[in-house]
Amino acid sequence: MKLLFISLGCDKNLVDTEVMLGLLASRGYEMTQEEAEADIIVINTCCFIHDAKEESIQNILEMAEYKKEGNLKVLVVTGCLAQRYQKEIQKEIPEVDVVLGTTAYDQILDAVDAALAGQPQMRLADLQALPVVEAKRQVSTGGHYAYLKIAEGCDKCCTYCIIPKIRGRFRSVPMERLLQEAEELAEQGVKELILVAQETTLYGIDLYGEKRLPQLLKELCRIRGLRWIRLLYCYPEEITDALIQVMKEEPKICHYLDLPIQHASDEILRRMGRRTTKQELVELIGKLRSEIPDLCLRTTLITGFPGETLRQHEELLEFVEEMKFDRLGVFPYSLEEGTPAEKMPDHVDEEVKLDRQSELMELQQDIAFENARTMIGREVLVMIEGKVADENAYVGRTYRDAPGVDGLIFVDAEKEMMSGDFAKVQVTGALEYDLIGGIVE
Repeated sequence: MKLLFISLGCDKNLVDTEVMLGLLASRGYEMTQEEAEADIIVINTCCFIHDAKEESIQNILEMAEYKKEGNLKVLVVTGCLAQRYQKEIQKEIPEVDVVLGTTAYDQILDAVDAALAGQPQMRLADLQALPVVEAKRQVSTGGHYAYLKIAEGCDKCCTYCIIPKIRGRFRSVPMERLLQEAEELAEQGVKELILVAQETTLYGIDLYGEKRLPQLLKELCRIRGLRWIRLLYCYPEEITDALIQVMKEEPKICHYLDLPIQHASDEILRRMGRRTTKQELVELIGKLRSEIPDLCLRTTLITGFPGETLRQHEELLEFVEEMKFDRLGVFPYSLEEGTPAEKMPDHVDEEVKLDRQSELMELQQDIAFENARTMIGREVLVMIEGKVADENAYVGRTYRDAPGVDGLIFVDAEKEMMSGDFAKVQVTGALEYDLIGGIVE
């Protein structure tokens, strides 16, 4: 039987998708990219913000049409939307045969078997536990890089965020399981390992009574075959001296940090339920750059949060101008039902949110262009991602670029290279967010 997978949302969701792919592949299902050929379609959904929710619903409705035509035998919906709106999906989209909540993905084989036997399955996740899956993940990122999800859930409970309700409390994956998974990925040819969780910096606090991310990183650095280890989603208040030190000491750890701060106004940060003040952010960023001078800092901001005034928006602009982040994403506030922010007064008009988002992104664009120009003349190590069609050129990433969210570097090269190869490149030009370079012989 032929299987089609659609994975939506974040890289953490992608890891769950790859686990399910591994389970289904172990049963002998054949993968297809053609919807019309599929006997089974699995949609791993997201509902973090309104647009993600709409994308998930649209995908479900489109795939449901193949069920009506009689070719599709089983339609499976998993992930965040499935956990949050299980009853609504069951009622409004009867073509869906299986609904699995966020961490119920380990039950997909039994659920599909039952659905093929004519018994629809609706299973919510146990938000107190972590599933244990023996089958090997099917890496879907090309084989040379992969994500390692080190924890599930979140205890922070920011007032705008629904994740704790649909992913549960923070649960770290035991270190021995992570090291085994990382070994297997390296044996499969993975050279860059990207650590993800709702918050990576708290890793181990629930299992070991202390933060163990530095220890985990040291152990991962010992694995043969891995060249780069990258950290995403590090909450600023949880950055420790031990973490900074291991980043300085271990050459495999990319000098790259994703540091979501969301705002710079103390009042907005307080209303968001964040754990830092503006001054604490300034001090932390200064310390990080002092300790690791070539550090690439990425952050995300929310604009138009309920009650955000023009002055608070201007304060955020001033902060971005002062901090000069290397990478920055800005998202207009998305009202999510069931969150404390939903009931807050003084919601900002949608048009104002978008105007403020544009203003921040225009400012960051100038900063990013200037940062890119400062790279000209430098020699950098580049991971090759692929070849530019009909040209003696390749596209790749430096340590400053996480896949899918950051820039690229275009490399002139006469010699043949493969995806996953590393090359020393001299930067010769800058194209807005991207770079141009040539191989250093």
